Amino acid sequence: METSSRGDAERDGSERVGVALFVDGPNVLREEFDVDLDDVREAAEAEGQLVTTRLYLDEHATPGLIQAAEARGFEVVVTSGDVDVKLAVDAARFAAEERMATLAIASRDTDFKPVLETANGYGIRTLAIAPGEFGRSDALRNAASDSVTLDGDLTETGADAGGSNGSDGGEGPEGNGGSEGNGSGGAGGGE
Repeated sequence: METSSRGDAERDGSERVGVALFVDGPNVLREEFDVDLDDVREAAEAEGQLVTTRLYLDEHATPGLIQAAEARGFEVVVTSGDVDVKLAVDAARFAAEERMATLAIASRDTDFKPVLETANGYGIRTLAIAPGEFGRSDALRNAASDSVTLDGDLTETGADAGGSNGSDGGEGPEGNGGSEGNGSGGAGGGE
């Protein structure tokens, strides 16, 4: 895959390093995807050292999920508002402040396409992590520098992921596949 610099590699004399991982809990941690947070972390770590690892959840998240995520090293951000807005603002701020070399967003929600495009505009490499073949957003995959699809034991990346299945993550008009889950699904055990 060819990468190009779309912005200055340095802002204050220090080169950007590391990967900032932002996980959209309600759209990734759903029973139908059976996603393990350790797999999400590993997909991001394959791109470099993690400089931040955040899991965003809504107010309906179970204490067990929060504890399991924290035990796996995730900073858990619980919001009573829209999870997507909080995650997008935080990720865009990280990009504007050039606090990482790679921005990784784990979601199936096309609402994050502008965040990936903004980071790309700053010359930051972007990675879209999809929770599974049927949870993959073609819009996110196409906006990102690279993509990973978590599919049980199989992880596909970039060109290896094959062609589009013609879907955009099965998302409804709200961009979340209908009713949004609370992110109470698979944190990878220990719940």
